Amino acid sequence: MAYMLLIVEPRDQRLQRSESEGRAVYDQMCRFAEGLQSRGKLLACESLVSDKEGTRVQVREGRQRLVDGPFAEAKEMVGGFFLLDVETREEALAIAAECPAAQWSTVEVRRTAPCYE
Repeated sequence: MAYMLLIVEPRDQRLQRSESEGRAVYDQMCRFAEGLQSRGKLLACESLVSDKEGTRVQVREGRQRLVDGPFAEAKEMVGGFFLLDVETREEALAIAAECPAAQWSTVEVRRTAPCYE
């Protein structure tokens, strides 16, 4: 069963870290990913750049609308994700609690499923 861990962080959090602090946090997350991979639980993971570099795309009545970040209404951003292969929701929640980012961000746990569920 696939679950996604979304790392939801305050938008300005990264700016408050020095480069060495940022690298240390990234290294922690990489070690966490390596551990998941060695346990056969990791399908994919990525860190995402700030939403300042993001663009939202909408198409309404055939018209495309692009909105470049940062997105003023957002207090948080998705900073990365881990896609897991686990047996149960409880296992996904336990892994989320092990995630280093749970100490400085929020780890949102969601099962993958068709959009009609």
